[in-house]
Amino acid sequence: MTSPEHSGLRQRISDAVTEAAFVSGWQVVKRMPERPTRWAATKVADRSWRRQGPAIRQLERNLARVDPTWTVDELRTISRTAMRSYLRYWQEAFQLPAWSHERISSTFNLVNVEILDAAAASGTGVIMVPGHMANWDHAGAWAALRYGRVVTVAERLKPIGLFERFLEYRRSLGMEVYGTGDPDVVRQLARRLKDGCVVALLGDRDIGRNGVEVSLLGQPASLPAGPALLAILTGAPLYPVSMWFEPVGSLGWIHDRVEVPQTGTRAEQVKAMTQQIADSLGSGIRENPQDWHMMQALWRADIEAREEGPPRISPQEGST
Repeated sequence: MTSPEHSGLRQRISDAVTEAAFVSGWQVVKRMPERPTRWAATKVADRSWRRQGPAIRQLERNLARVDPTWTVDELRTISRTAMRSYLRYWQEAFQLPAWSHERISSTFNLVNVEILDAAAASGTGVIMVPGHMANWDHAGAWAALRYGRVVTVAERLKPIGLFERFLEYRRSLGMEVYGTGDPDVVRQLARRLKDGCVVALLGDRDIGRNGVEVSLLGQPASLPAGPALLAILTGAPLYPVSMWFEPVGSLGWIHDRVEVPQTGTRAEQVKAMTQQIADSLGSGIRENPQDWHMMQALWRADIEAREEGPPRISPQEGST
């Protein structure tokens, strides 16, 4: 049997290796030419895809719900493209701190940006709800340059040193970041909205498992209630956002505003609004499934199946 001391030592060593790997990526990759790093990222993506580990299998289960008519070969093709997109995200994330402001601004754009411009200029604050699509860090850096400040929440990763590195990374891009589970995080976000800030909250994964059950792409799933609750509490406009990669840079689309219902209890209002978020994000995922990076169990059926079966740890568990 392994003693607690030995288990703790192994965990500390594993944490140190994980943190060192990410720090090395940030320090080394950001200084390398882009073409060879993109080539290397593609090779890593293809190797992971061929191995079909737990993360890839979960990705394919998620993608299968986007279009149930896809054949096995079609699903494998789209999952390979999605893995390349995911590794492109990481390659860009490592290099993003070295990009000039001009490059950040010129390589990301919202097609209907006038909606966000007007909301930001109104002084009421605005809530943007993207999914895990394309490069949301690039979008956050772009918004910080355009509007002065972006406020967001990051998932608490383990090891804690890695989480702190992610906080430093996003703060270096002009974002004000809180961690999930921070005391009074809702109150802090509400305060920033009243200050007129842009608040961006990823809306396609219920990390804490205490969200709202909705229908996502036709099947039961739980999504976070925070965006809808903030809109109700502050009156700030709420807009879901879809994003996708282009050969150079990324584009995004702002969906229709999610209005606060005029009737019903607060719980009923939150549920109705979260369903609208699910509908908008679902339509964006259907249009660009290759750029949706979801390698965790998301739908209720998958979560229940994992809870009933033997535990499996995915390399992507905890990714933000």
